[in-house]
Amino acid sequence: MYFDERRTHFLEDRLQRRLKECRLDSFYSYYRLLLSDQGKGELSHLVEDLTVNETSFFRHKAQLDLFQKTVLEEMFKHKSSRREYSIRVWSAGCSTGQEAYTLAMLITDALAYYYLRNPLPFEMPTPKPLIPPPWKVEILASDINYSVLRSAQEGVYPESHMEPVDYAYRLRYFDKVGDRYAVKRGLKDLVHFDFHNLKTEFLPQRNDVIFCRNVMIYFDEAEQKRLVEKLYRCLNPEGYLFIGHAESLFGLSDKYKMVHQNNGTAYQRIEVTG
Repeated sequence: MYFDERRTHFLEDRLQRRLKECRLDSFYSYYRLLLSDQGKGELSHLVEDLTVNETSFFRHKAQLDLFQKTVLEEMFKHKSSRREYSIRVWSAGCSTGQEAYTLAMLITDALAYYYLRNPLPFEMPTPKPLIPPPWKVEILASDINYSVLRSAQEGVYPESHMEPVDYAYRLRYFDKVGDRYAVKRGLKDLVHFDFHNLKTEFLPQRNDVIFCRNVMIYFDEAEQKRLVEKLYRCLNPEGYLFIGHAESLFGLSDKYKMVHQNNGTAYQRIEVTG
């Protein structure tokens, strides 16, 4: 994580918070604690305090429309023609899970619509599954913050988080439990939550689409370039990368081509020949 002069105050404030919690009187004693054998647990608390876990359902609709109506449609056609009936999407920096569940809803709906127009010669089992066979959908969602991953895994949200979710989606994909909404089992089963640090080389491979939105803001330019290169290697040929609305790959990589439609932007992996 990189903190420039503008964010020094934020860093200091969060460190002071941890010092108070650990009953320490100086930054140096806190630094010693982090380096000690007992420091691993404290380091994860510090990381949790330093990440701003801002997320919501159906965030940046123009981008999600591009994903659902163009990218998925093209992908279904391409994969069907090759009899490859699997979709793998990675939500990197998933926070409390709203993005991953949003992607699951969009893929499920897009697949049902595609199936209606292009029926396959397979008998549909009863009860009708969420994902029509022989299609398989896998959504991996990862974060560096254990506590947000626990919330995401739980998949239970208050009314205040549900504002962007329309009535039809609520009915189809959530159970109302008191004054909260729980993600239904079928949708939940499509999403697998895991801990990942984007700094490492061991990242999920063979993804058709990666969503890594508002994550690069935590890195300096050199680390951003390294991350974008790593994500390139994590994508399938001609796969798509979605980054934050205010983020850009300009000056970071020439291995992607920008796809822009109705205010939605994505980057498609360019295949290098020769």
